[in-house]
Amino acid sequence: MDYTGFLHQLVRGMQRPEPEQGRRYLIRFAKPKQYEACLVELSRMRNEFKDLGMVRSSRLARSIIAPVQNPEELSRYSDEITVEEDVSISLHATALHSKPSSAQGIPWGVKQIHAPKVWSVSTGHRIKIGVIDTGADYQHPDLRYSLARGINLLNRSLLPYDDNGHGTHIAGTIAAANSTAGMIGVAPRSLIYPVKAFDHNGSAFVSDIVLGIDWCVRNRVDIINMSFGMKTRSKSLLDVVNRAYQAGIVIVASSGNDGKRRSIDYPARYPQTISVGATDKNRRIASFSNRGAYVDVYAPGDKIVSSWVQGKHHEMSGTSMATSHVSGAIALLLAKHPGLSPAEIKTLVKRATVPLRVRKSTTSRNKIRGGEIDALKLMQEGGG
Repeated sequence: MDYTGFLHQLVRGMQRPEPEQGRRYLIRFAKPKQYEACLVELSRMRNEFKDLGMVRSSRLARSIIAPVQNPEELSRYSDEITVEEDVSISLHATALHSKPSSAQGIPWGVKQIHAPKVWSVSTGHRIKIGVIDTGADYQHPDLRYSLARGINLLNRSLLPYDDNGHGTHIAGTIAAANSTAGMIGVAPRSLIYPVKAFDHNGSAFVSDIVLGIDWCVRNRVDIINMSFGMKTRSKSLLDVVNRAYQAGIVIVASSGNDGKRRSIDYPARYPQTISVGATDKNRRIASFSNRGAYVDVYAPGDKIVSSWVQGKHHEMSGTSMATSHVSGAIALLLAKHPGLSPAEIKTLVKRATVPLRVRKSTTSRNKIRGGEIDALKLMQEGGG
């Protein structure tokens, strides 16, 4: 492959005036050797062409990410590369409930999944959880001992500070540990590695998620929490999710908030993930939650109070919130049984559930599959 010619073509697209500049694409190499050879040439040419500084790379996905003016011009390399447009991806929380909440003690969702009954056996001690989200509030009293350094993919020179709130909310449900004045999460001694892939508006691209998963694999996290999704399938995202799974990482993903019965969002729809739907205080599926055969397990996700930016607390709803309960429950299990594989954990999670309550309007034809996660049952099923 003519790597010099290939990179020159990318440069030409980047040097066009701003309105004409191409969309971003994920360019995946068929063979590891080709990817490595391209990186060597990219490194050499960067001294000459400053625009190549915009090109990012993921070793795990064997991909480079770059603006491309005319992707069809790359067709001459079609035997060596696949080209996929970099599309946007959304967080799975419904609108923030209007007024801030105060939180003290153990939130209802943490109690409902029976996490406190496990704490005499496991608190998730030292389990590393990569939360790919908007970052985290490093000054929050609830999270003082719960946050590792993580990574800010939007600005690598900064800590992954949360300028939205969603990531802090997820981190609080998983690992808050402020028994005196704040709240306690599902696995209060687990460690959150915030991976900031989403901006202050809660927007990200598939490439940010790919780079986030790449970082999590390299830093050997045990669990990745993915409280976001998209409607379309991405080969690049599937590829990198599969590699993380093969590396022994448990991936927990939210199913989406469209109230659908036969469909859920990606990446939750990929079989390598544990897909999560949301329940309310009555153990009924929340009206907004996607449901059906593709959902592996349900967890509390309606009117969940958790940590928020500027040291506050807020109530939010969404399958995002449900996912953080499941990540926390798995952290409790893994701290006690560190040798379990992602496949074994998925089987245990689907088995260790409490039946859901069915709304009167539900007919037997629409019988609900799956149940709500139970951290105590999960520990018992795991042999602890």
